[in-house]
Amino acid sequence: MKNFKIYLLSFIFYLFSFIGCTTAPLVMPPAPPQMPGVYHRVEKGQTLWRISKIYNVDLDELVKINHISDAATIEVGQMIFIPQQKKPLPLINKYSGEDFIWPVKGRVIATFGQTYNNMINKGMNIEPRRPQDVVAARSGKVIFYSPDFKGFGKTIIIDHGDGFSTVYAGNSEVLIKTGDMIQKGASIAKIGPMIRGENPYLHFEIRKEHVSQNPYFYLPR
Repeated sequence: MKNFKIYLLSFIFYLFSFIGCTTAPLVMPPAPPQMPGVYHRVEKGQTLWRISKIYNVDLDELVKINHISDAATIEVGQMIFIPQQKKPLPLINKYSGEDFIWPVKGRVIATFGQTYNNMINKGMNIEPRRPQDVVAARSGKVIFYSPDFKGFGKTIIIDHGDGFSTVYAGNSEVLIKTGDMIQKGASIAKIGPMIRGENPYLHFEIRKEHVSQNPYFYLPR
């Protein structure tokens, strides 16, 4: 009997240890007291920015109310609380503008707000998986080019015409010139190492009215 009790206790301990190691399901964040609103389930390809446009809610407000950290990305199936909304806006009023895409495919080696090379990162640094061109994250006009901007190497800025602009730095070769109108996804540069012997990476920023934003909130998973 004593051995059975020991076996049973061991089994229960093992069971709870196993449960604790499994991935916890996504849960809805607590709604602010006395605040009307609805929950939105994140769909594939949706960004926090797109969700804010669908419901006509300020992105910074969504970040604050849902306790989303600067380095966080949203997941498919995650529940986002939308304040002051009973239901989504009518389809005809939904945001239909152009979304952002990743300028290169690769590994993020430095995120927004992280200290990298003794500087606070105002965007993200992306190390490409393979040789590839840098593409425009959104359509717009090239308004700035510098062959060596403050140690960031060849740097391009594209204005998207709605208060947003994107910055692409660390390029080894530039394929466009100031004044060019660029379509989303068009090749604009090639990546090269900023420091000799260092793996090449792209420094990428999204700015709103010249204020740096967290790119994770605008880029699809």
